[in-house]
Amino acid sequence: MSDLFISWSNYHQKIEQLAVKIYQSDWQFNQIVCLARGGLRIGDILSRIYDLPLAILATSSYIGVGKQERGDLIVSPYLTMTTENLGDRILLVDDLVDSGITLEKTIPWLKAHPEFAITEIRTAVIWYKECSVVQPDYYVDYLPDNPWIHQPFEKYEHITPAELAIQIIQPVE
Repeated sequence: MSDLFISWSNYHQKIEQLAVKIYQSDWQFNQIVCLARGGLRIGDILSRIYDLPLAILATSSYIGVGKQERGDLIVSPYLTMTTENLGDRILLVDDLVDSGITLEKTIPWLKAHPEFAITEIRTAVIWYKECSVVQPDYYVDYLPDNPWIHQPFEKYEHITPAELAIQIIQPVE
């Protein structure tokens, strides 16, 4: 497996490119649901650009050292949102589709709740890997070689508060 390293600048450019692709499709949606943790930043920025409410569904599947081993998918029993009701046309956002299992499981999860009057769900990610069983509706990069993506916030998975305090007090040159 190859590696793809992403800087903060590149990360934000990719989110902006995703926003434009969605805009150019002329699809009208009224709610963004992001899958946490990977989709949090993307959902937040798209929510600001489109001036639409953001809902958060927490999911987790990566475990082990460096969070690079795929484990069983855990989906929160609750959707967190600040609006009284969920919109009916949902943009479901994550950072990437790797196996595709997260999207494959969360779409039915959303549709299974009768209190959500969903008429349509479309999906948006930055990276779409060839190995995915799901093709997202919107994506920025198709990755046929399925690299491991090193995102700029990944460094926080390898540092403790004590180590960070030392770095802040005595910056590394």
